[in-house]
Amino acid sequence: MKEVHREQCLARCTIFRWYQRYEEGRVNIKDLPRPGQAHVVTNSATISAVAELIRQNLRITTREIDVEPSISKGTVHHIIHKKLGYGKICAQWVPKHLSENQKTARWKLDP
Repeated sequence: MKEVHREQCLARCTIFRWYQRYEEGRVNIKDLPRPGQAHVVTNSATISAVAELIRQNLRITTREIDVEPSISKGTVHHIIHKKLGYGKICAQWVPKHLSENQKTARWKLDP
C-alpha cells in the first residue's frame, strides 16, 4: 500500500486501532465527544447586543466589544465573523456578502 499511496497511506497502528474498535461494536465513524472547552454558545440577545454595538460605531474593535457585554474575545470574533457575517475593511466593519439592493446601488455608482 505504501508503494502505491506513499504519504497518504494510513499508519498500520491506525488501521489496527480502527479494526479493534469495530470488533468492539463501534460502527459510528464520527468522533466521540471529548472533555475540554465547550463549543461557542451564543444566544440571540448576545448576538443582537454585538450587532447593535457595531451599528453604533463601525470602527469599534473586538477588544472594545468584549468589554461591553462581558463575553470573551473569541466569542465576539465568532459572532462577528460567523453569525453576523462581517469583515473588517479600512478599519470599518462591513458585511461580507452584499444584499441585492446594495449590489444594485454599487453597480449604479460605477461609471
